[in-house]
Amino acid sequence: MSKNQLSDYFEEFNDDLETQSPRKRVTQKRESKKREQEAKLFIRAQEIAREFQFTYKAARFEEAWLLDSLTEIYEHQWISDVLRKVKGGKEASVYLCKAGTEMSAPFVAAKIYRPRSLRNLKNDAQYRVGRVDLDADGTALWKEADKNAIAKRTSYGEEVRHRSWIAYEFKTMERLFAAGADVPQPYAMEKNAIVMDYIGDESSAAPILNSVSLTAGEAQELLDRVIHNMDVMLANECIHGDLSAYNILYWNGAITLIDFPQIVLPGSNPAAWNIFLRDAVRVCDYFSAQGLRCDARRIAADLWTKHGYRIGKQVDPKFLDPENPEDRKAWEKR
Repeated sequence: MSKNQLSDYFEEFNDDLETQSPRKRVTQKRESKKREQEAKLFIRAQEIAREFQFTYKAARFEEAWLLDSLTEIYEHQWISDVLRKVKGGKEASVYLCKAGTEMSAPFVAAKIYRPRSLRNLKNDAQYRVGRVDLDADGTALWKEADKNAIAKRTSYGEEVRHRSWIAYEFKTMERLFAAGADVPQPYAMEKNAIVMDYIGDESSAAPILNSVSLTAGEAQELLDRVIHNMDVMLANECIHGDLSAYNILYWNGAITLIDFPQIVLPGSNPAAWNIFLRDAVRVCDYFSAQGLRCDARRIAADLWTKHGYRIGKQVDPKFLDPENPEDRKAWEKR
């Protein structure tokens, strides 16, 4: 789509707005703005594609988004090709990439967040309490204009918040990997993409733990390892916030924890204990199904108090028996 075609397209679309009701006109204007953003992305992608071409056969919009998201990473020689998509999700998709000359491993994974206009950040408030918003470099925001834009939820503010969400994942992975946690090593963050260790081989990516059945001995060993990782996270003042067998990879008998953008700070978030307990309940749900006796509240309480945090009045009495199926259902609905 050329710039002239883009102009003609929106003139036709905006002419139609004049015949609509005020409410429908607002909706149409929002749709017009979204289409304009997409069309501009396509134009930019066409320019980029002359320099960066990859093996993966993506749909039109996906290809444009990949080009826009990964070109700087490609130019820095972190990747040399995009081979295939290994995981799609509501918030982001993960792609297997052939590593560039700056990498020692043959493959890396690129996690690319969906465009902000297609993501729903309404539910991130409970995780962000007590967190300092980060800029695109992963350092704390200091410009009052940026902070005010986030508070007012302007379009620019939402974009800043989107970048902060991604930066939290990258910085958390850096910190946890250095601390010895079982997480992919993060290598680079550019715009809305993170490059990290790829778990798997060229033919298949590591499956999520939820899809794996374990022997009793292996289940106990891996449960102990998950608890160790929860311990390491608390020691580094963070809670996963969405930990379950769906966010743990299994490969060659070992686990790898993934997906950290919703990280919670245990010392400054009033809901931290309940979120931590929810993580423990979800983990124990899986290992109980593998035949282990798994007391989620005891595990959570032991780790919580070990690191000097007080359970206090944050505990909701109906969640004191996580092995009770009705309590678990109530927790999930809460």
